[in-house]
Amino acid sequence: MIEKKRYHVYIGTYTDQSLPGIWQCSYDSRLGTLKSVDRVSGILNPSYLTVDEKHNRLYAVSESAEGRVVAFDIEGGTGKLSYRNTQSTLGGAPCHLTVDHEGKYLFVVNYMGGNVCLFPILSEGNIGNMSDNVRHYSNVEQQGRQEAHPHSAIVDPTNQFVVVSDLGLDKIIIYKLNREEHKLTFNDEVMERSGSGPRHFVFHPFRKYAYVMNELTSTITAFTYNAEQGSLGKIQTVSALPDSFTGESYGADIHVAPNGKFLYASNRGHDSIAVFKIDEESGVLTNVEYTPTNGRTPRNFAIAPDGNFLLVANQDSDSIVSFKIDQHTGRLKQTDNVIQITKPVCIKFGSVIRE
Repeated sequence: MIEKKRYHVYIGTYTDQSLPGIWQCSYDSRLGTLKSVDRVSGILNPSYLTVDEKHNRLYAVSESAEGRVVAFDIEGGTGKLSYRNTQSTLGGAPCHLTVDHEGKYLFVVNYMGGNVCLFPILSEGNIGNMSDNVRHYSNVEQQGRQEAHPHSAIVDPTNQFVVVSDLGLDKIIIYKLNREEHKLTFNDEVMERSGSGPRHFVFHPFRKYAYVMNELTSTITAFTYNAEQGSLGKIQTVSALPDSFTGESYGADIHVAPNGKFLYASNRGHDSIAVFKIDEESGVLTNVEYTPTNGRTPRNFAIAPDGNFLLVANQDSDSIVSFKIDQHTGRLKQTDNVIQITKPVCIKFGSVIRE
């Protein structure tokens, strides 16, 4: 029998500043259901969130022409958000952010600004003044096609390196975090095929593999990861779409199940979750199935901490749909659990709710 736990869950959305933008929900781990608890307004397009569970904090971008990042305290017990402070990201359309594993640094990427920002997090939880601002530039071959568009920043398992996927440059750039000077130092880079558009990146939870979702070609590239050197080695590239599909679709989000056996990726247009089995010895992906998301434009999704359910944010049908995960096959089975939220684009699990 599955042990019942409830979690705080936070939903980022596209919304006007005067309307609720961050939704707080409670999640029932036995049923895979979400229930709305509270909403926070006052932020224009809080489209991406990150939770520092260790310190009970939440950080959100304001994805706008004059980008900002906002800090909140998470109140113990209730899980409600209490505003702390905000900082400019010195660039337009911040679309992703994350904290390091110690909760001391915040990394933000600006899609339109083409820059990667580093903020120290002060002891009380405020976002400190920006300590580094790394700009990406197009090279000669890419000028006229696309400018730099960093789309995600992911901290590696050692907490020493930060992996930035740049959709415009078709590059994955790895920076080393210099904690003494509070700076990002270039370490290595990997080129994806021209026109691929690397978007979101994920590390395997316990093996030396990593994967990137390429938005423009709807492909996934698998890598080996050398944690000592902070470098990637390509293994394979596979399509996230079925061979029979001929329509328009763009890759979005990517996650590995907590058990490390399966990888999931979302397709906007095909409106599906692609499921792959991960070979433990090689990291190679083998397709299992493509599951319709029962909604339009699955921009983001999240796997519950126990790995039993997957929640999909369907941006253009204003819904979050729950799917049961088969632990043996990785296949998804749609449940009847749907919650209506306006333009949901990010789902983040918080701490367990103490009963």
